[in-house]
Amino acid sequence: MFTNLSLGAIGVKASLVEGIKLAKSVGFEGLEVDIREVAKHVEEKGLEEVKRLFEEAGVRPGGWILPLDWRGEEAAYREGLAQLPRLAEVALSIDSRRVPTWVLPFSDERPFKENFNWHRDRFEPIARLLTEHGCSLGLEFIGPKTSRARHRYEFIYTLDGMLELCEAIGTGNVGLLLDSWHWYTSRGTVEDLRRLRSSQVVYVHINDAPKGVPVDEQIDNLRCLPGETGVIDLKGFLESLQAIGYDGPVTPEPFSQKLRGMPALEAVRVTRDALLKVWTAAGLR
Repeated sequence: MFTNLSLGAIGVKASLVEGIKLAKSVGFEGLEVDIREVAKHVEEKGLEEVKRLFEEAGVRPGGWILPLDWRGEEAAYREGLAQLPRLAEVALSIDSRRVPTWVLPFSDERPFKENFNWHRDRFEPIARLLTEHGCSLGLEFIGPKTSRARHRYEFIYTLDGMLELCEAIGTGNVGLLLDSWHWYTSRGTVEDLRRLRSSQVVYVHINDAPKGVPVDEQIDNLRCLPGETGVIDLKGFLESLQAIGYDGPVTPEPFSQKLRGMPALEAVRVTRDALLKVWTAAGLR
């Protein structure tokens, strides 16, 4: 496993070059990238220049958010699908092979089975294109009960449920974007994690939850830095990932207003320090 920085997750706006410098400056091992920006940089500066930026900084490209409006109308979906092979080829050339996205835990239009089939049919062509370029797709389940309340139909919100969708897609390169927040709010256990295979985990987010809030009342965008409150068993979470042999990025996603008010370098450093504490507690350094 390696520590990975997502600037968007802590409210920092920066270019690719600036992001690499920020990651390097505080010791993050990886950086989540905007693959469209990387592709543009490759087009303007050349592939070797992009590789040099990462190599000289000692920072790895840690993954890229699926750049495709797969939830939208058919025309937009098809347009994005047509652009995906070029972007995946760029990603493969810099050895960034993990592609996460998230799935809503409800629908106001489709009952569960119809929605399951719709997601399977949307993701299968995406996953097939990604596997042709050596990349894996990570699907995130959204755990909080508050996220699906007041909607007409519930959809997948647990680890097991998302694994069923991954299996149904059938391309062999689809697994979980596993987020400690959603694991906790879906009432997941360490035992759930320990029975996973490493190939079933594509990407990892880590964060903590506010104190004094019952699990079913937690609200998705009100989170904390890793280890800030101790509500979520992050030691068990990380130890389990280590035990199953997960070797990918671990990315803080605290959605913290406190961080958003800080200068960029300070926000990155505070995030790194928080991650390092739980990293050390889990015996990972």
